[in-house]
Amino acid sequence: MVRQDSPQVNQSNIRNFCIIAHVDHGKSTLADRLLEITGTVRKEELKEQFLDSSEISREHGITIKLAPVRMEYKVGGEVKSLGSQYSEGVGSLGKKSPTTTPINHTSSHNQTQNQTFVLNLIDTPGHVDFSYEVVRTLYACEGAILLVDATKGVQAQTVANYNFAKKLGLTIIPVINKIDLPTANIEKVENEIVSSFGFDKDSILKISAKTGEGVQELIRTVVERVPAPGGSSDSPTQALIFDSIYDEHRGIVIYVRLKNGRIKKGDKIAFASDGSKTLVNEVGYMRPLFSYSVELVNGEVGFIITNIKDITQAKVGDTILNEKGEGTSLGKYIEQKPFVYLSIYPTSISDFQNLRKALYRLKLNDAALSIAPEQSNIFGPGFRCGFLGLLHAQILIERIEREEGVEVFAAPPSIEYIVDGKSITNPKDFDLANHEVKEPYVLGEIYTPQEYLGSILELIHKRRGESSNVTYFGTQTKIEFTMPLANVIYDFYDKLKTLSSGFASFDYDVADFRESNLSRIDISVNNKTIPELSFVVHKNETESFSRRMVKALSLEIPRHQFEVFVRAQIGSRVVASERIMPFKKDVTAKLYGGDRTRKDKLLEAQKKGKKKMKKIGQVNVPKEAFLAVLKA
Repeated sequence: MVRQDSPQVNQSNIRNFCIIAHVDHGKSTLADRLLEITGTVRKEELKEQFLDSSEISREHGITIKLAPVRMEYKVGGEVKSLGSQYSEGVGSLGKKSPTTTPINHTSSHNQTQNQTFVLNLIDTPGHVDFSYEVVRTLYACEGAILLVDATKGVQAQTVANYNFAKKLGLTIIPVINKIDLPTANIEKVENEIVSSFGFDKDSILKISAKTGEGVQELIRTVVERVPAPGGSSDSPTQALIFDSIYDEHRGIVIYVRLKNGRIKKGDKIAFASDGSKTLVNEVGYMRPLFSYSVELVNGEVGFIITNIKDITQAKVGDTILNEKGEGTSLGKYIEQKPFVYLSIYPTSISDFQNLRKALYRLKLNDAALSIAPEQSNIFGPGFRCGFLGLLHAQILIERIEREEGVEVFAAPPSIEYIVDGKSITNPKDFDLANHEVKEPYVLGEIYTPQEYLGSILELIHKRRGESSNVTYFGTQTKIEFTMPLANVIYDFYDKLKTLSSGFASFDYDVADFRESNLSRIDISVNNKTIPELSFVVHKNETESFSRRMVKALSLEIPRHQFEVFVRAQIGSRVVASERIMPFKKDVTAKLYGGDRTRKDKLLEAQKKGKKKMKKIGQVNVPKEAFLAVLKA
């Protein structure tokens, strides 16, 4: 950690903003350029996705955690660590980049020239499974850069992020990225932005985050268009907690945006949600490493380190007040309800407490995760966890294993159903006979090039979906549809990407619950039911679904010295069955002579032994078998 007791910044020179976009439209690359151009990080130290330090997110090529950083930028002054490719417009606020649309800067030219501005950027994820990170970020900002890929155009999450930012009243700056690519179609994407969001063409910037072209103009536009934060440093303290992490050396680190007042080392603060109080050990900001500061004042984004020991005490969305509890709560974020549930167990029962600590530690900075203890007769103690989607679940499991060092396996996912008005998320708890059962339906949006429209509509209808509206703009098409969530959570997104050669994008929200004709399918191995492999399926799909499941399991369960049957059943009725052939041991190999009766006796003894093994033998069902059903 670095000590940087910089002088207090004029509130009117603070700009709090974020970058929002669909996944893979260049958010992290733009954040890298901003760090370089403002001299926050030297070019030789910069690596791709600099703000996202997680190796897992780098491997997946996506941002999974929001990341705040403080930058300083002098309008009209010299900028550190710049190469010639970024030099356009430096020193002249009104100078136009060769690749950008002219913007009227004259009204603010004299007001901003030669002033230093503090730019608080919060980098956000783009995948729908991590949308809650974006929601939390938007509450902490006054402005947002809406980034659109020049080769892909407006996509589903672009629209979702724009709508929420607009709802909160943020100033939105539309930007077309990747203009340097030979496949860029700037005019087409410009028209899509205008028709989708209503921006004027003159307000749309064009940049290349990779080469730096147009990024200087974007920074100056942020300075001029995004308003300074409101509130007052002299008012009672109000600080919004938008994230918190567990740091091995520092303990719990709380990320805050001060809406009023000030917080300094040695202060006592209170949490609005429960009135609990704690002492402030340190304050500071990310630059992008931890940097101490004398104090945090109204309008700033930074961190607070306290003596909190309970990792659940620093609730995301809570408000920090002064010791007297003066002021009011800023209100909580919109609650994110999990869509997908998985049971997670340690591979070794001795690791249960380590798994518990890992889950609650990760929940500290993953507010969309829900956790409840669970006991399995087969696998022992574990946890029932709720996620926003399968990718969310996959990333969390990888983090448990690689960051926390706990080996786990997960039962197949399930969703929430309503049975006689009661919410049930675990299929093994279902009793569907003579009960009213409702399943969740989603309202989905798909953005796709027109040539893939027919194949995608066919996929929607195969998954019990109904298209409600198709809108054409340029060469793009927006499909609005409803579909059971159960038909979305497995491989719908993968099928969509395959059918559209990777060009289609998908976003959804749970709309309502509708009555459905459902069946519970139980999976048994040698007549022993495995409750963790129970599924709830629409009755029209029971046979095809059952065949896929037992086939996938039979390929993963190893052969034994006795035959193994994998069956899918509805009640006592077997819907699908697979037989795993036993190993054949040659018990007659040691015979070297004698009559046939000696050989027959040995074979008969072996047959009786196999029957006994089949009756009392325990079938080894490996971890991979549970993962296989996700891909079936």
